[in-house]
Amino acid sequence: MWRRASALRTLCAFVLFAATLRAIKPDVLQSVHAVPAHVAGRFREVAGFQQSAFGQYFVFDRRGHTVYGLDEQQSSSWEIVQIGAEAGRIIDPTAFAVGADGTFVVADVPNRRERIQIFTAAGLRVGGFLLHGTARNRVVLANNVLNGIGSLQYTGTSILLSQPETGALVAEYTLQGGVNRLFGSLRPTGHESDPEVHLALNSGVPLVDPSGGFFFVFQAGEPAFRKYDRDGRLVFERRVTGVEIDPLIARLPTTWPKRKTSEGEMPLVTPTVRTAAVDAAGRLWISFVVPYTYVYDSDGDKVRALQLRGAGIVAPSSLFFGKQGRLLVTPGLYEFIVETGKAGRAGQAGQAGWESHSILPILPVHPIPPP
Repeated sequence: MWRRASALRTLCAFVLFAATLRAIKPDVLQSVHAVPAHVAGRFREVAGFQQSAFGQYFVFDRRGHTVYGLDEQQSSSWEIVQIGAEAGRIIDPTAFAVGADGTFVVADVPNRRERIQIFTAAGLRVGGFLLHGTARNRVVLANNVLNGIGSLQYTGTSILLSQPETGALVAEYTLQGGVNRLFGSLRPTGHESDPEVHLALNSGVPLVDPSGGFFFVFQAGEPAFRKYDRDGRLVFERRVTGVEIDPLIARLPTTWPKRKTSEGEMPLVTPTVRTAAVDAAGRLWISFVVPYTYVYDSDGDKVRALQLRGAGIVAPSSLFFGKQGRLLVTPGLYEFIVETGKAGRAGQAGQAGWESHSILPILPVHPIPPP
């Protein structure tokens, strides 16, 4: 009897160990489509690939200072917004986001002033505003600024930015440029004596959870994310760990060299997280500067580790969930089908979310008085 019990315990341990190995082994998703070469060849540096609920695709060419439209069949492209510093054009753009109704926003930096403009799907400027102060580049990857307006997210009714210099993680702006609210306390970093490093390590990606509330993904330093309810109250915080990113975390510096900029000497802080997105079922997708992506469910538990394959393994610079829950990825202008049963039926949930053409309202709390 004792031997049988011992053998059973050994068998159970082996099964659990094998299950653990399967759980931590990343899946490889193969792209099912990419924008044809004769169309993609005109773009210089694609930094965003998104889609409206009506099927039109949008391509953000950062180096070309241009936003393009693509028809749903991806057989042709046309310029929607062109280069220029004047209102209605873009110069030195850093970020871009599309709403379900086809309106979109672009953040750029004319004359070192951070600006956000709102456009219709046809490229007609319908609003815009300048942010106070000048741009301070705290988190930089390959000359691309990720903090500040580089973190822009568009809900269709408001704009979210990571602005830790306000004393909060997230600043929500109205489409007229007023601050609707601030929420999210800064995390301790151990670098509070160096304000620029402390603020860089509190920079990140604010995201809307379609099921209600928000996520905030810290982009530099030790990776972590927080979930907030729709009133901006903290629900939980999770550290992001995994064998795929252990070497990246082990190499994180404890000091950051200074670099000379037009704003004086600034610490050179590079990100650990490259981009993030939330699918229509409320699952958080986080892609790192190494070519791995983790998926977390609405409770903050990791449910999947992925690598995305196009012509080769892709390190995503942007993620977006389009019609029918398809994942749109740059670089490469790839489309992926998210398998059902792996990350909780993301494809079908994504389709339902887009077919509704609706965005949950973001309720204002704690209005911030003008400075």
